[in-house]
Amino acid sequence: MPAPFPVHTAASAPAAARPAMEAAAAVFGFVPNLIGVMASSPALAEAYLVLAAIFDQKTALSPAERQVVLLAVSRFHECRYCVAAHTMTADMYGVPPAVVEAIRNDQPIPAPRLEALRRLVTALVERRGHLPEAELHAFLAAGYTPGQLLDTLVGVAQKTLSNFTNHLAGTPLDEPLSGSSWTPA
Repeated sequence: MPAPFPVHTAASAPAAARPAMEAAAAVFGFVPNLIGVMASSPALAEAYLVLAAIFDQKTALSPAERQVVLLAVSRFHECRYCVAAHTMTADMYGVPPAVVEAIRNDQPIPAPRLEALRRLVTALVERRGHLPEAELHAFLAAGYTPGQLLDTLVGVAQKTLSNFTNHLAGTPLDEPLSGSSWTPA
């Protein structure tokens, strides 16, 4: 059973976490329960949001590719909250539903370049960074660069923080995410 982590509001959060909560509300239009939970550790809330901003704004991956990374990490870690969240955001970034469903069901993606990315991400997290040479070659053969491989690590780190937080806290799904709920097989 998850430990009793509160889902903070702006009123109940530690003062040091309030800027992170305000930033999240500005991005999402509400404070996601994930950030409400993370607010118990202002450092975690800030780290997560800073990594998310870096991944979104400074990496050489397209918006769709970034969503593939975030979904693949969350799927591997069996994070119900993050798979639901990124199912919704993937749609907002124009990721085809067939790609999202393939990741959610741990199936090959019907787009070879994105499949090479999904496989690379899965191998990275499954093997804790010890990437098989065949996966590296497949990733590069799909047209990605070594820099994009390293950019991928930013997304892996970001999602690992949120996936593990959700596992520890049993973070409840936000109402806007309910239509994208997911349960591991």
